[in-house]
Amino acid sequence: MPRPTSDVQAFEARATDADLDDLRARLAAARLPEEETTSRRWEQGVPLADLVDVVHHWRTGYEWRSFEERLNRIGQFRTTIEGLGIHFLHRRSARADATPLIVTHGWPGSIAEFVDVVDELADPKEGDAPAFHVVVPSLPGFGYSDKPTTTGWGTEKIAAAWVELMGRLGYDEFAAHGGDWGGNITTVLGGRFPAHVLGIHTTFAEGPPGLTTDGLSATERRWAEETRHFWLHRAAYAKQQATRPQTIGYSLVDSPVGLLAWILDKFAEWSDTEDSPFETIPVERVLDDVTLYWLTRTGASAARIYYESHNSLDPELRVDVPSAITTYPRDVEKCPRPWAQQRYRRIVRWRSPEAGGHFPSLEVPELFVEDLRGGLAAVLAADR
Repeated sequence: MPRPTSDVQAFEARATDADLDDLRARLAAARLPEEETTSRRWEQGVPLADLVDVVHHWRTGYEWRSFEERLNRIGQFRTTIEGLGIHFLHRRSARADATPLIVTHGWPGSIAEFVDVVDELADPKEGDAPAFHVVVPSLPGFGYSDKPTTTGWGTEKIAAAWVELMGRLGYDEFAAHGGDWGGNITTVLGGRFPAHVLGIHTTFAEGPPGLTTDGLSATERRWAEETRHFWLHRAAYAKQQATRPQTIGYSLVDSPVGLLAWILDKFAEWSDTEDSPFETIPVERVLDDVTLYWLTRTGASAARIYYESHNSLDPELRVDVPSAITTYPRDVEKCPRPWAQQRYRRIVRWRSPEAGGHFPSLEVPELFVEDLRGGLAAVLAADR
């Protein structure tokens, strides 16, 4: 069993009482806008009534300490790579046949997305299910990782840092999973580091640019049109963070209600629900995520990943390691398989579940674990 090197240090999460008191005071003193001027819920963003309810629960009912305890039970560590402190969860499996797996989150997610599934991935109840040594890093500028003080920490550099991180843990070869920015980074891992990456599973496949819709099925054409519509009409947040992350960052770091609204809007719009994200995602899980951003003051630094890497995936990058791809029906960007095959040249498993959106580990955790296991089993079984 590999052991952490001396470059890896144990870490425990512990917010100060003063920071928690300050959060509650700011929530109590929040200045809110008037109610939206349309009767169509969510058309102008987070409805006032919904936000008031969540703010009240955040101030009076939510328990941050219980989330801290869960992180500490899983196992937290930090190491310094290229001068930047990187925080990560590390849950070793008790199984001798376990495969190292790095799981990468995106925005507005965090390590909080995977807290509920780490144990099941590491030590499955079913004896014939694959097991994994699970590593879940916080992206640079997110959570308990350090905030970059210079430009340059884009997805290519992050992927290289993940290879270094896994090597320090004794994992010279490993599998990788990710969605959103984590999917982008997972793609880079598979394309740039085939000597280390056994294979990948992603919920965020990206084909090369400029591909035609000729030959696509009706469903694939609908996917392409929905994705195009999203980037034309619903992606103002990405343009803002890609061009002026510092400007929006002041609000995200200074106002917990502003931070909550900015993130809650995405949980609502991108999840597989009819109205509220809390139809499938417990409010506690959303508040775990938002509070982590708040206490670590990472609203601005996390937004900068868009400045560093928006539309920057190398058009020529190809992934030749075995790849499993899952496209959830209510995700915001869905890549048709013929397009995906132009980049991922060894797709060994392709799935389109009947339920789930952009946050499947929170929305449909049992389905997510089953699908991730199945995808990685196919990847690991493939000839290299």
